[in-house]
Amino acid sequence: MSFRATIITLFPEMFPGPLGQSLAGRALEAGIWALDCVNLRDFGLGRHRAVDDTPFGGGAGMVLRPDVLDAAIGRARDERPLLALTPRGAPLTQARIRRLAEGPGAVLLCGRFEGFDQRALDANAAEEISLGDFVLSGGEIAALALLDATIRLLPGVMGAAESAEEESFSDDTLLEYPHYTRPAVWQGRAVPEALLSGHHAAIAAWRRAEAEAVTRRRRPDLWARHIASQPALP
Repeated sequence: MSFRATIITLFPEMFPGPLGQSLAGRALEAGIWALDCVNLRDFGLGRHRAVDDTPFGGGAGMVLRPDVLDAAIGRARDERPLLALTPRGAPLTQARIRRLAEGPGAVLLCGRFEGFDQRALDANAAEEISLGDFVLSGGEIAALALLDATIRLLPGVMGAAESAEEESFSDDTLLEYPHYTRPAVWQGRAVPEALLSGHHAAIAAWRRAEAEAVTRRRRPDLWARHIASQPALP
């Protein structure tokens, strides 16, 4: 069975978007994964198909109604996990992406306006996920990013499995080492000597050292996690 993604959104025309190109697009054509959209507006109420209302307690903006959300979720829901894309969710990690890639797919709920009525998420045991500490206009871009990261890990999508194994976050603690290609000297800048040596152990040692150095400089939070994950010396 192929990986199947269902998007619940007010803007189904945004899909597949970039997922119809490159690796993900070829995999979609090959049937490695499948995509369908549920238009939240189809479950709107009244003549104007209203999907939102003013928040209890006051405040700016509108909130997606629980009855509308629940009806749309009920149309799409099966054994796949329900993921609500929201800035208040848990940060998305490569480990979570790997688990998704190993499963049957996901139902992705894309928010708009001020977000979801929490009761609909609680009633449907939705997992709230965030791309990071910033706010987007809606969950669609977050859904595209999550799916792109997942699809590339599906069997048969990437040409070389080792590419995924050596990338940033492959072990969830280190960023990836820098890469170089021809020419060996460009604008007076030379490729590091270790990469030209042909000595596999030296290359591996250089890459490991560079990965540790860049992680220590740019992501002290990841570096601290890496140090904590190392086995204690006897």
